[in-house]
Amino acid sequence: MAKNSQRVATVTRRTAETDITLTLAVDGRGAGKIDTGVPFFDHMLTLFAKHGLFDLTVKAKGDTDVDYHHTVEDVGLVLGQAFKEALGDKVGIRRYGFFLLPMDESLARVVVDVGGRPHLVYLADAPTMFVRDFNIVLVKEFCRAFSNALGANLHVQLLYGEEPHHVAEAVFKCLARALDQATQIEPRAADLLPSTKGTI
Repeated sequence: MAKNSQRVATVTRRTAETDITLTLAVDGRGAGKIDTGVPFFDHMLTLFAKHGLFDLTVKAKGDTDVDYHHTVEDVGLVLGQAFKEALGDKVGIRRYGFFLLPMDESLARVVVDVGGRPHLVYLADAPTMFVRDFNIVLVKEFCRAFSNALGANLHVQLLYGEEPHHVAEAVFKCLARALDQATQIEPRAADLLPSTKGTI
């Protein structure tokens, strides 16, 4: 099993722009306690926790009077780091995850490889990019930061969709489901590393 047998991590990041403390339990029940100072982002992270069955607590303070960018990006970094720490040596995980998720008129596809090689392909632009004052381009920045910190190959695609709230919601829920699949322990190989290289 992974060195972190409880698969729980707490990560703190403090910079001149943000102050974030995040606790993640990979094998949770979907409980979310989220406070980032960005209401729409709180909503997305709550959905992420619920549909991935991750227990997630996030307390973030950022320079939201300037922009939401630093807060959203840095929470992505911290969440990725928390997954990396919680998964430990990654022995026994399925490693790959894939999901298609509809949200009304929108359909998102997310494919992830938690294999130690960060890379993001993001093809999820909506015709209208704002939900009130939240630019959903920031979802891409969140995914990029998350992918880099976790060391995950992440492909996010909006197959179709129009309403920006639905687009962002489909992406976050779909990411949660794909990650849940990728981070589960495979019973047939619970003591094995999912790589022919001997390390990931």
